[in-house]
Amino acid sequence: MHHLPGRLWRIALLLCVAWFGMAPAAQAADETLRVGSKRFTESYILAELLAQTAAPHTASPPVVRQGLGNTAIVYEALRSGAIDLYAEYTGTIALEILKGTPADTREAMNAALAPLGLGVAIPLGFNDGYALAVRAADADRLGLRTLSDLAKHPELKLGLSNEFIGRADGWKGLAGRYGFTQTPTGLDHGLAYDAVAAKQIDVIDIYTTDAKIDHLGLRVLEDDRKYFPRYDAVVLYRLDLPTRLPKAWAALKTLEGRIDEHNPPKRVAASWPSCSDPTCGSSRASTCCWWRCRWASPSSSACRSRSWCFRTCGCALSCWASRA
Repeated sequence: MHHLPGRLWRIALLLCVAWFGMAPAAQAADETLRVGSKRFTESYILAELLAQTAAPHTASPPVVRQGLGNTAIVYEALRSGAIDLYAEYTGTIALEILKGTPADTREAMNAALAPLGLGVAIPLGFNDGYALAVRAADADRLGLRTLSDLAKHPELKLGLSNEFIGRADGWKGLAGRYGFTQTPTGLDHGLAYDAVAAKQIDVIDIYTTDAKIDHLGLRVLEDDRKYFPRYDAVVLYRLDLPTRLPKAWAALKTLEGRIDEHNPPKRVAASWPSCSDPTCGSSRASTCCWWRCRWASPSSSACRSRSWCFRTCGCALSCWASRA
């Protein structure tokens, strides 16, 4: 029988020690829920909502990885296992993630995603679609009500998010449908609001639940040729999650249909005093921050920080959803 040289034994021993040392960490990671988000307010808040809904049913606090990037980046994080789930939208899944794959129903999406180890579940109850918007004063002055009306005014300057310009369901198809001839300027989604308010651009792409639409007095133009699909909010997740964390998954499923797209914050604010979760708090500052975070910007002196604001909003929404 041949014996290993001393040096090889030491290497083997070190590898064994490393393996056993990693095992508890790997087990702990396997028991940790990891939630991701894109880089806009609603995604931040929904990530907190998912994490805080699941938190009482997990062995360790969920990890929230906020603001990972655009759809491609967050989706890749999901596929790689860096996160377990995130809030996504059906139109984005059908046209951006499953490019060229017929998937106009949740069942069809799940059939297409299953070979990738992914699934769609838990429709949250609201549609957050794409649209174009202009300043209300310009809409009144030029008689802009629809996207067809906008196509008659090529002199207007478009500032569109870089993601929207490059998306399969974005600018190229929209321009073809309506005959737009402008060349849009690419901007970060958040900066576009500042630019349109400062009259540096005239038209921006928006999410239909964006807080700043009303805050800045923008007019959303009707998609009269029905280009955009519905963008119903759902949970995009790894298929091993329900079996790996069954209690957390059962808690997350209670969110189905719970978020009203027609002005939920009023109902949240009305029910806030009855929210007794100590992680939410019950101060007027928290309520103020909720309103500003969801509908304007988390810049109030009542808000300790952006991340605190998003946690507060998520907590308030989770509390409200449990009572809806």
